[in-house]
Amino acid sequence: MKTTHYLAREPDAEGFIDYPEAEHEVWNTLITRQLKVIEGRACQEYLDGIDQLGLPHDRIPQLGEINRVLQASTGWRVARVPALIPFQTFFELLASQQFPVATFIRTRQELDYLQEPDIFHEIFGHCPLLTNPWFAAFTHTYGKLGLQASKEERVYLARLYWMTIEFGLVDTSQGRRIYGGGILSSPKETLYSLSDEPEHQRFDPLEAMRTPYRIDILQPLYFVLPQLKRLFDLAQEDIMGMVRQAMQMGLHAPKFPPRAA
Repeated sequence: MKTTHYLAREPDAEGFIDYPEAEHEVWNTLITRQLKVIEGRACQEYLDGIDQLGLPHDRIPQLGEINRVLQASTGWRVARVPALIPFQTFFELLASQQFPVATFIRTRQELDYLQEPDIFHEIFGHCPLLTNPWFAAFTHTYGKLGLQASKEERVYLARLYWMTIEFGLVDTSQGRRIYGGGILSSPKETLYSLSDEPEHQRFDPLEAMRTPYRIDILQPLYFVLPQLKRLFDLAQEDIMGMVRQAMQMGLHAPKFPPRAA
């Protein structure tokens, strides 16, 4: 497993996490900046979720505040985790309708990008859509499938997750919009993903599973859903059958250069 220099903060006996003022200031910088960037670019279901969550701007929210909203809307909640967790833990949490949230926030030096998911990425990027029944159902199904999958199958499932929940786009009557949390928590990728620079392909789960990716670059390719409900429909389909088919067909050639040694 990868290592990280970040340490998740521990709650007190009442479950309250005390963050230093400098970290609240980082949260304030991130959320105020990103709320401006996503205007006219995030999908409506995500924006509805932002409204429901009512995230504070002046401080990092407590997990209990998020849980009250998620449990009332879709039965989900967030679970405090260390900075990085193994695949097995990840799938176990999703299968029990818990979304992992690492309770640390990036430093000012890594304001624009960090490789490990922090509390801003998880809460601002992902939690708004967990108020949406379609998105919540797909994420729950995904967790249950991952628990049953072999190590090799999980790698293909990981690509599906990357191309949807992390870096997915969707066509709407107002135009193309973003729903992927990896994009919505990054100012640079929010602008880039909807530009003419990257390639956009109509979403096909089999193709998504066969497409290599790198976590440390802007994505060269985004898959576009015809509507967000496509994820809910996918949850009813034979995803593991698609995984086996993708494994037989093999990977596409990468659309990016190899990582420098």
